[in-house]
Amino acid sequence: MPESAASCDVDIRVRYAETDAMGYLHHAQYLVYFELGRTELLRVNGLSYREMEERGLFYVVARLDCRYRQPARYDDLLTLTTATTRVSPVRVDHHYEIKRDGEPLTEANSTLVLVGRDGKPTAMPDDWYAILCGKAAS
Repeated sequence: MPESAASCDVDIRVRYAETDAMGYLHHAQYLVYFELGRTELLRVNGLSYREMEERGLFYVVARLDCRYRQPARYDDLLTLTTATTRVSPVRVDHHYEIKRDGEPLTEANSTLVLVGRDGKPTAMPDDWYAILCGKAAS
């Protein structure tokens, strides 16, 4: 297993259907982008939401705060950077930045809590925890 990645970048082209009547990227769409960033960050670490759910584990968003600095528009090419800022056996915090041509548009932070099928917080498997903490065996 390669060294764990603490962050990853994803390029996203704003689609017409994601914009509001003013031609701006709709504010709720950013949350979808953040989920894409988290999914890709897991993927670059050799993990997947699908495998997690097959194990009966689910991440729920417990907190999310977002600061919109400038709007994105239809056909803009954006770069989303997603970084893990804290990991515990039941919680993962992320920081997100969306930029257009290097210019910051949006920043956000989230806290995810791992729950079992019963909806109660549960610890992640040791192998996942080691990977997300950057302690996976080489």
